[in-house]
Amino acid sequence: MTTPALRGALSRWTSEVVAGIFVGSVSARVRDQLWRAVTETVGDGAAVLVHPAPTEQGYSVRTAGTRRRVPEDFDGLTLIRMRAAATAKEMQSRS
Repeated sequence: MTTPALRGALSRWTSEVVAGIFVGSVSARVRDQLWRAVTETVGDGAAVLVHPAPTEQGYSVRTAGTRRRVPEDFDGLTLIRMRAAATAKEMQSRS
């Protein structure tokens, strides 16, 4: 969950297109300052930052938080490792 202070900071520079999803085009300096604020407050949640970068894919991925999925380099491509399909018990507990 985004704190009111963090939501305010993100809203000054980006647009909240869906609750908790912020999109914008900012300088690298502003991007890094916003990401620092996000990583300091994410706690038990999860945050993902995707931004332009001089890579084969044209972007870079950063993650933060205890529930994050860590991007992995695979022969120069950034991939996100997904967990195996959830067990029936896990799916029932989500309902």
